[in-house]
Amino acid sequence: MRAIFANLGVVTIAIAVTSVATGQSANLRGDIAKAVAGASRTPANVSRDRYRHPIQTLAFFGVKPTDKVVELIPGGGWYTEILAPYLNARGTYYAAGGWAEGLDGIKKLQMANPTVYAKVKLAAFPATEGAPVVPAGSADVVLTFRNIHNLRFAGVDRTQAAFAEMYRMLKPGGTLGIVEHRLPETRDAAAEEKSGYMKVSSVVRFAKQAGFEVVGMSEVNANPKDKADYPDGVWTLPPSYQLKDVDRAKYAAIGESDRMTIRFVKPKK
Repeated sequence: MRAIFANLGVVTIAIAVTSVATGQSANLRGDIAKAVAGASRTPANVSRDRYRHPIQTLAFFGVKPTDKVVELIPGGGWYTEILAPYLNARGTYYAAGGWAEGLDGIKKLQMANPTVYAKVKLAAFPATEGAPVVPAGSADVVLTFRNIHNLRFAGVDRTQAAFAEMYRMLKPGGTLGIVEHRLPETRDAAAEEKSGYMKVSSVVRFAKQAGFEVVGMSEVNANPKDKADYPDGVWTLPPSYQLKDVDRAKYAAIGESDRMTIRFVKPKK
């Protein structure tokens, strides 16, 4: 099984190279670059661009300024600071997360800067009774960054249900873009339950079982210095520094985690 998925990875990476070379216009990258350079972004977030490559990542996912985009589990809003201004004039941005408190970070952004974030729509993910949800078949793009491991912590069934909900949100032909901490394929899959890292094969399997097809993979967020073998998991690395000052310089030199970047599509039927 591992060999099968390893071969799949080689094929889809080749697809990705073609997609980036022929499918992403200079105008699209330019529009994204303007949003990334926006004055409303916080300096602490800007300092992490070198690890997260937002221009290349959003261009690889093909996010256009006219799209309806859903970001799942946006946390403190790192990508919200880019996507909300980018989509403000002609598109729509949904922040979808836990309804009780999972969207507190986005609500703080709205309160601090209503001019930039007034049009941000909030929705529950997973769906919660009595809370607004992203309408079925309405989204052009669904994105989630470094969150699949959090779903996995809730169990295989909950993870699969989450992928089914992502599928429900998207229009036929819509894109699911995932960035996730990458566990080497040779490692014991049990590490996915606690380390914060996921295998590419596992993410692809969840997506395919939900009905998605792989469009391509990009190495834009790869970090070969990250060996994914820390006792405290991915949170050993920046920005978390779980061990605080213990070997901090060592982990700072590694940088943020090695990450898969995968583009899926909901097939047109």
